[in-house]
Amino acid sequence: MKDLNYRTASIIIITLAIAVPALVVILMYMPERYDFLGLPSNAYPLFHAIINGTTAILLGLGLWFILNGHQRAHKRVMTTAFVLSAVFLVSYVISKLSNEPVPYGGEGALRYIYFFVLITHIVLSAIIVPLVLYTMYFSWTGRYARHKKIARITWPIWMYIAITGVLVYVFMYPYY
Repeated sequence: MKDLNYRTASIIIITLAIAVPALVVILMYMPERYDFLGLPSNAYPLFHAIINGTTAILLGLGLWFILNGHQRAHKRVMTTAFVLSAVFLVSYVISKLSNEPVPYGGEGALRYIYFFVLITHIVLSAIIVPLVLYTMYFSWTGRYARHKKIARITWPIWMYIAITGVLVYVFMYPYY
């Protein structure tokens, strides 16, 4: 991969870090939906849960590989996790274009737990975009000391998002 200079990479990363969450918010409040793929509305959440679960497994493997000195395997599984997250993001945008939001119908303590999980998941999802992009950039450009330093912040947040993405699906399953 051709090395972008840090300034150019930072401009791209910060632009994406602002544009991605802004796009999701705009799509959430669109007055009309455009179901151009014709998929059933419950297909997207299951697909997203599968991607999130697979990403969590890959993140766990990536950590195990790097802790055990398997740099090549680490790079492969982390790149795959990155690609899956990009696929998730594209699919998520398509799902927001296609389907109305589904409200949570749970009650009692479960409702509070769900909203805690959901809110932390959403907030951290916005934060993770630049963290993952910088982490990947430092790895791809051979800046391993910087990669390692930011990865210690990125990895637990990314793992939390992947796991809570599956949990949100489990909470919402009865309402799809």
